[in-house]
Amino acid sequence: MLKNWLKIAFINYQKNWLSNIINVLGLSVGLCIFLLIFIHWMDEKSYESRNPNKDHIYLVENKNSLGFISTSSYPALSVSKEKFSEIEDFAIANSWDFFKTRLIAGDRSVYTSATWATESYFDFFPMERIAGNLKNAISDDGKIAISEETAKALFGDEYKECIGKIIKADGQNNKDYVVSAVYKFPSSHTVFTPGFVLRNKDIDRNDLQWTNYSYIGYFKIKPGTDVRNLEKKLSEQLNEHEKIAMLKWSGKYDEKDKTEVFLTPISTMKLDAKGLGINKGDKRSIMVLLGLSGLILLLSGINLINLKTAQASQRAKEVGIRKASGSTRGQIITQFLLENLMICLASFIIAFALVEILLPSYNKFLNKEMTLNDPKVFLYSGILLIVFAFISGIIPALYLSNFKPIHTLKGNFARSKHGIWLRNSILTLQLAVSSFFIICSLIIYFQVNYMLNKDLGFKGDQVIQIDFKKTDWQDDYTYKKYLRLKTEISKIHGVEAVTGSINTMANGIANASSVKNALDTTKAVNGVALGGIDYNYFEFYKMKFASGRDLDMRKASDTMFGVVANESFIKKMGWNKNNALGKEVYPGWDSHKKYKILGVLKDFNMNGVDAPVEPILFFNYDRSWAKNNMQNVQIKLSKEDINGTIEKIKEFWTLKAEPGYPFDYEFVDKRFAKTFEKFQKQRTLFTILNSIVLTVALLGLFALSSLLIDQKLKDVAIKKALGADEKMIIWDLTKRFLLICILAVFISFPFGYYAMNEWLKDFAYRIEMPWWPYLLSLVLLLILTFSVVSIKAFKATKVNLVKYLKYE
Repeated sequence: MLKNWLKIAFINYQKNWLSNIINVLGLSVGLCIFLLIFIHWMDEKSYESRNPNKDHIYLVENKNSLGFISTSSYPALSVSKEKFSEIEDFAIANSWDFFKTRLIAGDRSVYTSATWATESYFDFFPMERIAGNLKNAISDDGKIAISEETAKALFGDEYKECIGKIIKADGQNNKDYVVSAVYKFPSSHTVFTPGFVLRNKDIDRNDLQWTNYSYIGYFKIKPGTDVRNLEKKLSEQLNEHEKIAMLKWSGKYDEKDKTEVFLTPISTMKLDAKGLGINKGDKRSIMVLLGLSGLILLLSGINLINLKTAQASQRAKEVGIRKASGSTRGQIITQFLLENLMICLASFIIAFALVEILLPSYNKFLNKEMTLNDPKVFLYSGILLIVFAFISGIIPALYLSNFKPIHTLKGNFARSKHGIWLRNSILTLQLAVSSFFIICSLIIYFQVNYMLNKDLGFKGDQVIQIDFKKTDWQDDYTYKKYLRLKTEISKIHGVEAVTGSINTMANGIANASSVKNALDTTKAVNGVALGGIDYNYFEFYKMKFASGRDLDMRKASDTMFGVVANESFIKKMGWNKNNALGKEVYPGWDSHKKYKILGVLKDFNMNGVDAPVEPILFFNYDRSWAKNNMQNVQIKLSKEDINGTIEKIKEFWTLKAEPGYPFDYEFVDKRFAKTFEKFQKQRTLFTILNSIVLTVALLGLFALSSLLIDQKLKDVAIKKALGADEKMIIWDLTKRFLLICILAVFISFPFGYYAMNEWLKDFAYRIEMPWWPYLLSLVLLLILTFSVVSIKAFKATKVNLVKYLKYE
């Protein structure tokens, strides 16, 4: 029986070779896209999977007036451990990829990332021990634990014998540390990969505030704990202390604006952290792409179902004869499922080959190192194969096995209205999905273009920024370094101007605080960026004033008590650009000192244009504690020989500014362009997916129209014999498909509108929902549908009349 089934299957494959090739290719491409995005999702989900404590360790996050933040105050961590029995222990692991330190051992040095942690760090995040003792590796401030890579860079082949040797941390008051342990990172994905670990000295201070959110903290929770209930208790505790602090500082506490505490499992924080997390992935984009790739897979399945039902008239007599000769319905269903499984299996093999070919380019696009070696990918893919083959095969199998022998053997099947209705419904769904993709692709394209072309409010062309790698607050080291480098770099030929600022373009707001109205301290604006700037900052970036004037560095009152506010701050304070001038405020970073607003600066985008402009107060950097936060120089280059000027700056930097450190710089406009990178990638991926969707849909349409038109060749011959011209015949054969196309496009409109309206909500500056992508999707699909179907329809008009009318 199986042998006969296989023979019948291959005969039918050969008979309908074109439609089967289209099926296999379309399904292979759909599966390839789905597998690539699925591998990306699995890769992101695998972070911290090998940590034995992953089910009991939680990242502590908070939600306040600034939104979700992934940092906490030290008292909120240490006090909670003592107060709540559910908390077994806590750990601090302050680590940021952008913050690195140069370590020196003899004549060797390495520039690597640091983590400032509590002693429990290695209990929370186990590493493989290479040398020393990880148990008490950072038990005091004089010890340092280093990674295997760091140890090799500093001690060469004898790195395993480095325990007890001295390492100097450049920029950390040149302090010496004793190597206490060498560790190796886990083989699996983890965000905890510091080049070295030191004890966080701040934990010994007694003046740390509950409102100082400066620590990345983790709780180890006892098994069986009601995490949601613990979050509630932690939130109540934090609000009690924040209320005390706010009443003490401003005399006002907003009961409606309470801080909430959230506990995020480290096993899911890579994708599910509520704040920025630790190297957080873009879960929303991955899930959207996974859903869209699922739609492509659905389209491929629709092609299978549609073509199988369209071939029903070819198989109707076969089914009738087999039923008449004793075959059961179950046997017929099994046969058709087997045929479908063979097509799906061939498609899966081709899809995996395509994944292997495309994976290097996909890795480069995502800046990852994914490989096709995860057993779960093959397991889930196998399950997907079986489920997909069954679902896409069972509908036509049930449909074909339901034929009645008395009808099929008389040849009445071709007139079945049920078969026509099923094919039309499936084709409508397929074209509706295609229209949805066209609409979304066009709107995404123009939103990203709008962002790229938006006036940012400053001129950053020909400007490079160099961040200091060696900084130190001791003896105003960083402040003096800025002054010296500014003077020296200004002398280099090709440099037009040099400036600096605490918060820099496209780097996010690193420092912010609350600012109160001096006349009414109950009125305050939270999250005001710390705008410490050099005297030429506004002129440097060609920024414009809405009212008032710039800071005058010749006036002591301006340099000591003057500020320039941006429009966003003025609006949040309830003022306008005119009555704000002369108003006085108490900044949170200097709350005992009044500052007078001298000018209102027009808003400019310091971060990406998907976010609103933050309120900022600009002030003279060198008359306050903020001067040691000036950790960069921003250099405007002459248009003549930009590369030559950069080479001169590099020579100066590596020889005199920061010898022993790598030289890195970025053009400010290119750095800002990186804030669009996420959305540009979304646009690129959506455009690729849209192209694949259209290709799969049109291939399916071509195969289906070919089969259906082939079934009407006798009708065409009769019409041609009766004198019908080619245009009329082509129109008769294509008009049904065009009507289906129009219906499908209108069905897609509400889904496209909803999806794009939700997507656009993420942007502070967005286009208005346009109407023309909907019209364009209709016109484009009509043209493509007519073009695809008319090719076969035109060939049908060349039918040989004798061949189809000789028996009539």
